Amino acid sequence: MQSKSFYCICAAFFSIAILSLQASAGQNPKIDTSPGPDVQPYEISAANEPHLSHAQLLTLLRKHIKYVFVLYQENRSFDSYFGTFPGANGLFSQPPKQTPGFYQPLLNVDASATTIHPFRIGPAQFAADTDDVDHSHAIIASKMHVLDGTARMDRYALSEERKYSGDGFPTLKAKQFGELTMAYEDCDTVPFLWRYADRFVLMDNIFQLITGPSTPGNLDIIAAQTGVTQWVEHPEQGYSGDGGNGPGEPVVNDADPYWGSPFDQHKHVPVNPYDFTRYHHSAVQYNQTYASLPLTLARGSLGRIAKEDEMPGYDLDDVRDDIKAITASGLAPVAWRWYEEGYDQEPSGGADPTDAEGLHASYITHHNGPQYFGYVSNNPKMRKNLRGLGDFFHDVAHGALPASGGVFYVKGGYRNIAGLKPVDPNGGAIFLGDDDHPGYSDSMISEALVARSVNTIVNSRYWDQSVIIIAWDDSEGDYDHVPPTVRIQQPNLSGAASAVPISDGPRVPLILISPYARVHYIDHSHGSHASVVKFVDEVMGLTPLARLPDELKARKLGEKRYGQKGLGPEDALTPGVTDLTGAFDPARLAGKAAPLPPSYAMIPWKLVDTQPSKLSGHFGCKQIGIVPVDYQLGIPNDIPADFNPRPKTQPTPD
Repeated sequence: MQSKSFYCICAAFFSIAILSLQASAGQNPKIDTSPGPDVQPYEISAANEPHLSHAQLLTLLRKHIKYVFVLYQENRSFDSYFGTFPGANGLFSQPPKQTPGFYQPLLNVDASATTIHPFRIGPAQFAADTDDVDHSHAIIASKMHVLDGTARMDRYALSEERKYSGDGFPTLKAKQFGELTMAYEDCDTVPFLWRYADRFVLMDNIFQLITGPSTPGNLDIIAAQTGVTQWVEHPEQGYSGDGGNGPGEPVVNDADPYWGSPFDQHKHVPVNPYDFTRYHHSAVQYNQTYASLPLTLARGSLGRIAKEDEMPGYDLDDVRDDIKAITASGLAPVAWRWYEEGYDQEPSGGADPTDAEGLHASYITHHNGPQYFGYVSNNPKMRKNLRGLGDFFHDVAHGALPASGGVFYVKGGYRNIAGLKPVDPNGGAIFLGDDDHPGYSDSMISEALVARSVNTIVNSRYWDQSVIIIAWDDSEGDYDHVPPTVRIQQPNLSGAASAVPISDGPRVPLILISPYARVHYIDHSHGSHASVVKFVDEVMGLTPLARLPDELKARKLGEKRYGQKGLGPEDALTPGVTDLTGAFDPARLAGKAAPLPPSYAMIPWKLVDTQPSKLSGHFGCKQIGIVPVDYQLGIPNDIPADFNPRPKTQPTPD
């Protein structure tokens, strides 16, 4: 229940403290916020900051940036990780009654009504190791609670609780799952991530492009869509019902790719056999046939590469005109790679156990976006770009990336090849993953993977020409208070009063690191996963996917057939999608200020290698010098008395 002390303190502090917080970090980009001892400070003012047009900014970015690294983590809403980050649009940026969904209904085990509001969990609650809440397409849409085209964001707790209790009396387990959706963490749980967000650029208005789980996010990050183009061109492939686990376009579930599955006769790419024994069973997704970055990055060589496809009629029929247009540029290709833990035999020294077939136990098949496209999996020249996580560290440390630059995605998995274990001994046998996905990953181990990746990049020859983007593929089904824009509705209910939103989903975090980034900066620009694709388009000089001929034709057909505009990739033509360029410092790009040195991005290896840290007690907010907003405002932390971070894994005894 809402405490009286909470209300009184909020009333006293919000009118003054919020204005102060908004003015102090990110609201005014002209303020120098003392970037730290490793950076030569300079006065940022309207008088001396270079005024660059967007074209001039892109010219400088193309001059300085050759390597784009996307460290792609799993399943965190913005508010769950950064809802109390100073200056961000967070949980306490407005009075509670003006914050959508701040108070949410919930049922007690006797079916009496109560309410719940956000509360903080940390090391004392073993916040690094929580159970996985529901983030399916249907449940996320239910949690957003769209009425008259506006998401109310107020059914997170109740929708989760009802999954386990239906319409009857909720069990304690059901109630605890509902409570878990409203829990949030801070720099005492993920100090490395907060340190990056503080020193570089935190984006606080980035939305998951699709209301759904992990697979859609891993398609969005390379295609700026999950198959609305394919649905328009092949309406018989449109998903049915609530999306479920079967095939269907656009992709809104975690059905595994056809390629590598038991139905694939070629077996060019791997799967984790576990997916087809205990998890996804026989469900596989349609071959994805719309354009993605692996096509446009090939540029002038695409026509030659496409001839290597072993099933061109199956893989290429929907992108024939795209291939011609891309090839016509005549430009040299841009390299790309998708590094994912467990894809090959990792150099783990036993830390990454093998499965019954001898490999891929840590591999999460439905997280590998490129594997869903036949023109990648079925083409030897394309699929050589799919590699294991260990290959990433080898390639960067040994200078084995192409000298001309490229785009490189990095993902963890079910295990961690560093051999780290959770602090909580009760989670040691379960929470060994490093991709940040609740249910099997430890968030401290996961941020250690991010830090290890960043350190490896900044210690390499690539740092002074790089951008590192830390992003998350979906919001996990955890509460976020900012209503997304409803762009696309469920195909079979489009136009109906009960239409279910397909796009956009709730906010996810995004952090941008670069020698040319702004420092201590919060970028409030509106965007989505498509923003990453849009950034790659612009920096690498690619034709946007949305402007390719096959996608343009589908866009017109979609409006005619379904009465919805914008059915296609969202890396161009879709309003309100930032290209991330606002995160860069014009002074650094223009040579008016020095690029940020490697030491500014480094986290000491001694900390990284022992995270979860056991060196000298806890490493958290105090050590990185950040005071979260709820502490600044003196807001009581009302953790429910019956809260359990792991109601399924370690249920509360009766």
